[in-house]
Amino acid sequence: MILIVDDRPENILPLKKILELHHFSVDTAESGEEALKKILKTNYSVIILDVQMPGMDGFEVANAVAGFSKAKDTSIIFLSAVNTEKRFITKGYTSGGIDYLTKPVDPDILVLKVKTLHKLYEQQQELRETQHSLRKEIEVRKQAQESLADRMHELRSVLESLPQIAFTLAADGRIEYVNEHWFRYAKDAETFPEAHPDDDIYTIWKSYLTLGLELTREVRLLELATLDYRYHLLKIIPVKQQDTIFKWVGTFTDIHQQKLAAEVLEQQVKLRTKELLLKNVELERTNHELQQFAWVVSHDLKEPLRKIQVLNDMVKEKFLKDNEEATFFLERSINSSARMSRLINDLLTYSQLSVTDPFQPTDLNLLLKELLSDFDETISNKGALVTVEELPVIDTIPSRIRQVFQNLLSNALKFSKPDEPPIITISAELVETKEIESPPSPTGQFCRIVVSDNGIGFDERFLDRIFIIFQRLNTQTSYEGTGIGLAIAKKNIDKHHGLISAKSHLNEGTRFILVLPVTQTNEVLTH
Repeated sequence: MILIVDDRPENILPLKKILELHHFSVDTAESGEEALKKILKTNYSVIILDVQMPGMDGFEVANAVAGFSKAKDTSIIFLSAVNTEKRFITKGYTSGGIDYLTKPVDPDILVLKVKTLHKLYEQQQELRETQHSLRKEIEVRKQAQESLADRMHELRSVLESLPQIAFTLAADGRIEYVNEHWFRYAKDAETFPEAHPDDDIYTIWKSYLTLGLELTREVRLLELATLDYRYHLLKIIPVKQQDTIFKWVGTFTDIHQQKLAAEVLEQQVKLRTKELLLKNVELERTNHELQQFAWVVSHDLKEPLRKIQVLNDMVKEKFLKDNEEATFFLERSINSSARMSRLINDLLTYSQLSVTDPFQPTDLNLLLKELLSDFDETISNKGALVTVEELPVIDTIPSRIRQVFQNLLSNALKFSKPDEPPIITISAELVETKEIESPPSPTGQFCRIVVSDNGIGFDERFLDRIFIIFQRLNTQTSYEGTGIGLAIAKKNIDKHHGLISAKSHLNEGTRFILVLPVTQTNEVLTH
């Protein structure tokens, strides 16, 4: 902004208009006192000051302005129509003026001078801003250097207290600092410890230095006192400032004992693995022998049992028709023989569940249709209603899954209420996860099958017992059975990598729930 100071408005107006035509902002004052008040409040690049004024003349105003720090970059141009002598011009310059013009003034000359002085003022302001920014930058850098020096002092204190060999490197990889542990493996602080020739760690480090990457490697260092190589873990980390690496911090951690212990452990694991492989071979052979033994024993046990049953039947028919007491005891003997036969069959079935069979896609609808035909007589005698909804095709071991449904259907028919025909329903749906309560999903990878009945049910407190071999919730006299059926079902479902559970209440029926994978992948088969 430009300030024009003149006691005569007729002198101010033309100058103001000329300067405004050249896009200057112009302020005016009609006395020296008014000018000083404005200078204290506003920054002016140029002051055009009339010399001859009542009160304070131009020289006095200039002297006063020179004492204002606010106006130290402001240029003063004196204008005078009366005081044109050399002594007045000299006084103008000594009072702080930059120029002294006599009236009448050439407007073009005046404008050129004002432009030059205004530009000079702007440059001075920019220079001051630059100087201020530089001072701030210097202060910031000084604080950063002091902070960095403090951090380096702290870092060295920390490195000195470490039990490891610790060191710092310059950005180009030169060693700057090492702690006292360094000298157990190095002769001086300028060279790295000697590494085993096979490790070649320092060649590797040079490539990491070039790429600016953190290095972590095992290395064997030569201990100077013993001349033995000891295992160490070398770790060198770049320290960055504004994304530029200015230092590296490294450590050698002694891992010799851990390495030796790991090697011993590795040998023990190899030895133990070899022993386990031999044990597995022996176990497989023993299992095979046990299966053969179970088969032979069951076959040899069943043969005399059949003879006992046949002979008991012949004795009852031929000799004890009229002896009710003898017939009663003989029938008990016959029933016990029959139970023994069923028990032998179930035990044989249970012992054979460890045999591996391949999975194959199985249409559960066809499987159940064939199975229900085996139960025709029992279903007819009990007046049972069996409903099978549409079931999916899933990967199973058909013979094993048949045993599961056979046991579940047998239980549903066996444990029916005496005065109520059995109602059995078999349904299925796809679900998201292998969980009993998993939500249904049309694209689920698991199938949930529910076998429900209206039988006598059981107390859910005993849920865990029903899948354990020989565990029964009912007496032998009330319901026939060996207590193996559900254990067989559970083992078969485990073979299918599935789940089996039940929900029931006394006298309110039972719902057996199966969750099976739709597809048996190779990953599942390895479990």
